[in-house]
Amino acid sequence: MNKVVVVGGDAAGMSAAAQASRGKEPTQLLVFEKTGYASVAAAGLPYFISGEVNDSDGLIARTPEQHRANGIDLRLNHEVISLDTDTRTVEVRDIDRGVTFTESFDQLVLAMGASPILPSWEGADAAGVFVVRSIPDAEAINQLIKEHAPRRAVVIGAGYIGVEMAEAFIERGLEVTVVERLDTPMASLDPDMGKRVAGALDQLGVELRLGVSVEGLEVAPDGQVSAVVVDGESVAADLVVLALGVRPNVELLAGSPVAVGATGAIATDARMSTNVEGLWAAGDCAESLHRVSGQPTWVTLGTHANKHGRVVGLNVSGTHARFPGVIGTAVTKMGSTEAGLTGLNSAAAVRAGFDVVARAIESETRADYYPGSAPIAVKIIAERSTGRMLGGQIVGGPGSAKRIDAIAVAVWNEMTVEEFSQLDLGYAPPLSPVWDPTLIAARITAAGR
Repeated sequence: MNKVVVVGGDAAGMSAAAQASRGKEPTQLLVFEKTGYASVAAAGLPYFISGEVNDSDGLIARTPEQHRANGIDLRLNHEVISLDTDTRTVEVRDIDRGVTFTESFDQLVLAMGASPILPSWEGADAAGVFVVRSIPDAEAINQLIKEHAPRRAVVIGAGYIGVEMAEAFIERGLEVTVVERLDTPMASLDPDMGKRVAGALDQLGVELRLGVSVEGLEVAPDGQVSAVVVDGESVAADLVVLALGVRPNVELLAGSPVAVGATGAIATDARMSTNVEGLWAAGDCAESLHRVSGQPTWVTLGTHANKHGRVVGLNVSGTHARFPGVIGTAVTKMGSTEAGLTGLNSAAAVRAGFDVVARAIESETRADYYPGSAPIAVKIIAERSTGRMLGGQIVGGPGSAKRIDAIAVAVWNEMTVEEFSQLDLGYAPPLSPVWDPTLIAARITAAGR
């Protein structure tokens, strides 16, 4: 029987195991997850902290019992600590029992995910300093808020998690400061669109400190964080969230022949196979091909992790499947403002070697005479010579962000701005102007070529 061992029980790992359990070849499936949780919808954690999601159980896509009922031997609190590709074995530590053992495999799925970047600042390990990557992280933040009623929260980093946590703390009634070393939040957006996000955070009541550096954290005599030192100034804080990004978990591969790519994540081919026969990689520890740049990329999104896992699950169970690549489509919100992006931003497109034309327009989400319309800004990045759509960005009120999906389809299929500007999109006054803002942006970008 084909024995498949999966390292990591989150989105990619459990997606791979679930797909393999339905495969055409008899397969023994064994999943080792080092934490006490599997199949966690990590994207929902800020909304559990805000109170919009009432119970952390709702963030579990499938329980361990459900996985085991499907023929998957899922073992929580089991950490894979070493890998031997010659003997095709892994060494596993049973955390609860405090023992280690060796497990053999025919095929191995590496789905270790990614871990938050932790700074070396003085005081960064104080009580009241958190990352947001797991259910225990979120529960600890909720417990602190419930038991100690903090007044001031500082979020360090203004990426997706940073802006979502800022909103969560505003919802909980805290005074919130976001500290970011760059000049605009959400660096994946072009600066002009990032400024719109900054405006949305300001309207939400968030104090933004942009273009500044954190030098350390101050700690009270009781061991609790009391301030963040920003360019020599102390910013009072009863609670701090480190939202500095993540790095792929590849430590297990030290000394092994498994190749790590230029991004720092595991190099894979179109089947999500590594350079070692029978070893596969998926999720936040694995590279993907970017369909626009044509280069390996590393994007940590649950959408990609689940798709990676499905492809790997098909391949380990006897089906030939390929992963077609990514374009990095993502959406988020802060208060009533939504943001979406897809493909390359302007700077990334230039780095990829494109001669870029980019235009942004302002419009409304509904017909201007229909009540409740909200402002929306749409930006499209295209190749000047061909008009090929390379990326798009949207920031606006309710009903804005998911419009990015139409742009994503166009970028995925290498449509031109001229072609996109003539698409037959839906129209009704409560939902869109007669010219959808995305079409207007394409038309203006085409004219700018």
